[in-house]
Amino acid sequence: MHISEGVLRPEILIGGAVLSTALVFYAFKTLKNEEIPKTAVLSALFFLASFIHIPLGPTSVHLVLGGIVGALLGPRAFVAIFVALFLQGILFGYGGLTTLGVNVFNLAFPTLAGYFLFRLHPHTLWKKTALWFCVGFVPLGLSAFLLSLTLALNGEAFVSAAQLAFLAHLPVMFIEGVITLFALRFIEKVAPAWLEVA
Repeated sequence: MHISEGVLRPEILIGGAVLSTALVFYAFKTLKNEEIPKTAVLSALFFLASFIHIPLGPTSVHLVLGGIVGALLGPRAFVAIFVALFLQGILFGYGGLTTLGVNVFNLAFPTLAGYFLFRLHPHTLWKKTALWFCVGFVPLGLSAFLLSLTLALNGEAFVSAAQLAFLAHLPVMFIEGVITLFALRFIEKVAPAWLEVA
């Protein structure tokens, strides 16, 4: 999911930086002091989940767990993901600093889908199970789509890489849906207060 340095055209990098700066700034402004520990834990979760990745041309395939981050943080997910990507970029060279804005947008914006799905209130267990699966599945699907769109907009030479990147994420989307479902069930049992999103 990380787009590497030196791949994207300047206008795409600038657009991603402007969008992400605005969204991260808004998330920082709305972050309450009591939400900082939860935000830090979920930033670490995202950091670890996306740390183990398989290189795939100009990008990579890995778990994201953005649905969980979005479900538990809402718009503050931009803070958690920005911090994790920034640290990965400066410490390990994953993604990079010039692509930070694009990577933050591609990975953080879809977490809002997880947030809104999680806030629905299903009345039966099977609907809740399906919904919580979608909390993991849908955000990663949207991130894969945004990644593919970014690569495709970069030029014709990247269209095949864009298609491959999306297809390679299909099995990961199912895995992430299952992990998210069981993680949310576990949190519901041991720390139900964490499921209350402002």
